[in-house]
Amino acid sequence: MTASPARLTTHTNAALWPVVGMALLVITNVLFDTLRAGGPGLFGAGAFLHVSVRDGVPAGATIDVLNYGATFVILAMGMAPVIAARGVDLSVGSIMAISGAVAATMSVNGHASAVSIAAALGVAALCGLWNAILVSVLGLQPFVATLVLMVAGRGVAQMITQSHIVTFHDAAIEYIGLGRPTWLPLPVPLLLAITLFAGTALVIRRTALGLLLEAVGGNPEASRLAGVRSRLIIAGTYVFSGVCAGLAGLIAAANIKAADPFHAGQNQELAAIFAVVVGGTSLAGGRMNLLGAALGGLLMQCLITTMYARNIGSDVAPLPQALVILGVCIAGSPRARQWLRARRMPA
Repeated sequence: MTASPARLTTHTNAALWPVVGMALLVITNVLFDTLRAGGPGLFGAGAFLHVSVRDGVPAGATIDVLNYGATFVILAMGMAPVIAARGVDLSVGSIMAISGAVAATMSVNGHASAVSIAAALGVAALCGLWNAILVSVLGLQPFVATLVLMVAGRGVAQMITQSHIVTFHDAAIEYIGLGRPTWLPLPVPLLLAITLFAGTALVIRRTALGLLLEAVGGNPEASRLAGVRSRLIIAGTYVFSGVCAGLAGLIAAANIKAADPFHAGQNQELAAIFAVVVGGTSLAGGRMNLLGAALGGLLMQCLITTMYARNIGSDVAPLPQALVILGVCIAGSPRARQWLRARRMPA
């Protein structure tokens, strides 16, 4: 199954706006670095574009965007099918906290690395299944159903860790967040995000599942009458979202070598939704843009890295973030595209 040229063009145009947003952020940082009195210049130490080599691996703000942005990309890969099916998953942040708590606690208790990782991902899948039952079986509104786990899940994570930050030393788990293969000097989180994106895109765009998923999101009743097993498809999106959140939770815990049940995954559900919507996936369902969602995840991290680079406090940072996201969403909206096309037409 292949997409039509018109559809590919639409998806490419939608994915363009996160790239434009990142380009504007990079230009803004460059202007600050080069025009500010006593600034580091374009590539000097401390500049946004400065790249150094630490312990044999590249480091810098742009490298951080790729490394830490992988978490947003993974969350966006899980959130995009949910939103395309007319749903939403507000629990991904709490699932991240639960996944990290399970992995860290089991590792500290002496379990093998593989068992700890499998248990963390398994619990995350069960959390997704819980959301799936509430939404597709019991018929609860996705906002309400996932809000339950969003609130309760944080308490579950604290119960697992007994309300403590659990530190661990497990080479395999740490490798997930901090490792780099010897054959390729790229961070493992980025490789995981690329692999997940490629696998998800292959399933969505090269099998009938993607068509059925967008059909369910576009018109659930018509899909049901046509014999599509819409409940099963919707349930699958929530389980997949849970697994993606569990993987993101493992990466977050590995980055700090600890499970923080209080702050791990905090506000990540909003970032994932923003990344998906900015990338061109419709909140009304029926349309999904995986490439745009992945680029939207990198845009979110580029925003955060810019806030750090400009020494903007955490209490003020949400305002410029919201303004950039709003600007990209408006620029990519259908009405804005119509206005641009009208301006290009000859009088």
